[in-house]
Amino acid sequence: MNKTELDKHKAVLEAKRAELSVGLWNRADIAIEKTPDALAEVQLAGERELAIRNLDRGSNLLRSVRGALARVADGSYGICLHCEEEIKPKRLDAVPWTKYCIRCQEAADRNEFETESAETLDELLANAA
Repeated sequence: MNKTELDKHKAVLEAKRAELSVGLWNRADIAIEKTPDALAEVQLAGERELAIRNLDRGSNLLRSVRGALARVADGSYGICLHCEEEIKPKRLDAVPWTKYCIRCQEAADRNEFETESAETLDELLANAA
């Protein structure tokens, strides 16, 4: 991967990180509200569950984006973390925060290899911060 492509992906990742960071601070939608109407309370619980899922998805995506930026910094961006082959440029254009090539991602989706075992405690702690 040349410097221009790397800079383009880094800019996209930084923009995505900024976008996600702002959205994750709004947790007003997950507040538990009590109402005298049982039907309204069920509806609020459903809306709260949806907000929690969206928050979880956003935080997982933010962790992936931060991981990709860390790989840019250490020079390993664009290399599959499982097979260590180069990730195709089209895949990086579509999903710049990906850590696997398409073949390994498909295997991970089928649970053919343990995706989390590759992460060390230090990586998990760094991503959590």
